[in-house]
Amino acid sequence: MARDRSTGAPVLVIGLGRFGAAAADKLEQLGREVLVIDTDAMLVQKWATRVTHVVQADATDLDALRQIGGQDFDVAIMAVGSSVEGSVLITANLVDLGVSQIWAKAMSKSHGTILERIGANHVIYPEAESGDRIAHLVSGQVLDFIEFDDELSLAKLRPPEVARGGALQGLGLRRRYGITVVGVKSHGAPFVYAGAATEVGADDFIVVSGTASDIDAFARLPR
Repeated sequence: MARDRSTGAPVLVIGLGRFGAAAADKLEQLGREVLVIDTDAMLVQKWATRVTHVVQADATDLDALRQIGGQDFDVAIMAVGSSVEGSVLITANLVDLGVSQIWAKAMSKSHGTILERIGANHVIYPEAESGDRIAHLVSGQVLDFIEFDDELSLAKLRPPEVARGGALQGLGLRRRYGITVVGVKSHGAPFVYAGAATEVGADDFIVVSGTASDIDAFARLPR
């Protein structure tokens, strides 16, 4: 595959566990060319008709990665998490091959720190992130929740009383609660982005942004 530094560049995915398989499948749906590597012959056979290219190979072996053209990729997802040693070797190999964007799965903060130190640009904690989202949903306060980092999260919820009763500009939600109403969805109407004059009804859904702690506190306010 020819090296392409555009946002549509081919992606190398290493590991066909749940995380790697889901990433490869979604990338295919988005029209990206994907090369997937796994050591398990049965998984490789299963995915042979679902992704652009799938190869049985050991990515901890630098020569094996070179033989399948790993050096031709600018973007790679290292989705092996069950073996810390294996994930470290694979990430180091990707660095040695000159892959400029390495997204690496980690099972713990210490694991992630190691991956960052050897050259991973982005470390992902899928189990922790999934667990955090589920905890917010199970709490019953929000209908959907996405945490981007410590400073920014998005949540969908029913509006507390303080978000109703007038135009958003006059309610002072950012000043009082640290959150911003991003948009509103009324029954039978399309989603609309919120503006200063937007008014929220009791039966509406709202999407708010803020820190996770501010959103949690806001979601617990009386309805």
